[in-house]
Amino acid sequence: MSGSRRKSKRAGSSPALDYESEGQRFESSRAHHPSTDEALMREALEEARLGLTAGEVPVGAVVVIDGAVIARAHNAPISLSDPTAHAEVLALREAASKTGNYRLTSATLYATVEPCAMCSGAALHARLARVVFGASDPKAGAMGSLYRLHDDPRLNHRMAVTGGVLAGESAKLLSAFFESRRAPHSSA
Repeated sequence: MSGSRRKSKRAGSSPALDYESEGQRFESSRAHHPSTDEALMREALEEARLGLTAGEVPVGAVVVIDGAVIARAHNAPISLSDPTAHAEVLALREAASKTGNYRLTSATLYATVEPCAMCSGAALHARLARVVFGASDPKAGAMGSLYRLHDDPRLNHRMAVTGGVLAGESAKLLSAFFESRRAPHSSA
């Protein structure tokens, strides 16, 4: 890739800040679950922090059934040498293992960043009832930013999506990670 990078839509913002929600709203029922959604998103944020500590892109996810967290994960493609080891996929795998069923029809997935096409596909195949995410991802998001896989009429499952829950906190973690990667490394 040449030295030119795509400019952010907002003047003066860094590429990492593009993850912040730009007022995008989704058709689900955020008004019905705000305090619960925020509390459970904080669980996902804790997973993202663990990922950051492990040197991974700080994305966290939890799977919830009947108000209880049954699975949790953070991104781990670097440590597992596995390009599919996104937080959402790892959390869905754990939830399916614990329930003994790959269909998680009463589950809600909380992810700190809008799921990509792979993770959205996994959520659809799991037949989730709902996905809640923090920061939008204009470069890879498949639940509103680039694609709308969650409500594509050509697919045989649809799910409710709520975006923007604690988006600022999620975006701060991502910004800190990417800024640390761009910072010049000193040699002592």
